[in-house]
Amino acid sequence: MSTLTNRLVGSVALKAGSYEEVEADTHANAQAVVVVVLSSLAPAVGAGATSLFSMAALLVVVLASWIIWVLLTLMIGTQVLPGNSTRSDFGQLLRTTGFSSAPGVFRILGIVPVVGWVFFLAATVWMLFSFVVAVRQALDYSSTSRALAVCILGWLVHFLLLIGFVRVAL
Repeated sequence: MSTLTNRLVGSVALKAGSYEEVEADTHANAQAVVVVVLSSLAPAVGAGATSLFSMAALLVVVLASWIIWVLLTLMIGTQVLPGNSTRSDFGQLLRTTGFSSAPGVFRILGIVPVVGWVFFLAATVWMLFSFVVAVRQALDYSSTSRALAVCILGWLVHFLLLIGFVRVAL
């Protein structure tokens, strides 16, 4: 399972082996970035955004936000809540979490009249599950609950940082 398509299918199916493969492949960083970009553009297209400027701005914010979340996850997962066999680095988490955004491509279905929001919400929840699996594999946890705790803590800190930036910007 070494092709991008197989990796995407495995990630969407929440297969731990797919995340292990991506984690180990130091050449998959660009693929992970492509997955995040596609996953980020899908809801913009699904919402009917057409401005190139707004899409470019969205990509900058999404990529910066993703990098911050990866750094937070790395710090929390390896320093605050490490498991017995936790060994991870920035690249491993970058790759696994990048591929965990693969279900986000389905958020393009938000464009479907009346029920689009259901597809959007389902894909977003699916992405969260995928992120937990990616973190579990990248941090070599034996417990999904530990990965979930790292994701929740990371999300809370990330959210507070974003609120802080928004308040400063206003």
